[in-house]
Amino acid sequence: MITHFQWAPLHKDLPGWKISFYFNKKAVQALYHKDGSIEWTANPPSETDETKLKSMVHDLMIFHVYE
Repeated sequence: MITHFQWAPLHKDLPGWKISFYFNKKAVQALYHKDGSIEWTANPPSETDETKLKSMVHDLMIFHVYE
């Protein structure tokens, strides 16, 4: 489960966001690009958790940014 999800624009006029959250008691940071790709910058998830985590992040971004 993702907790304490935060996002901020990378730049005022360009699409892309810095995101951070906690997952499995670890602070995770990433860049969320306009094409939906995620670039992990701190504490990347394991390969087994990555697919599930990407789906949760996409859902949160749709809720917070696109609606």
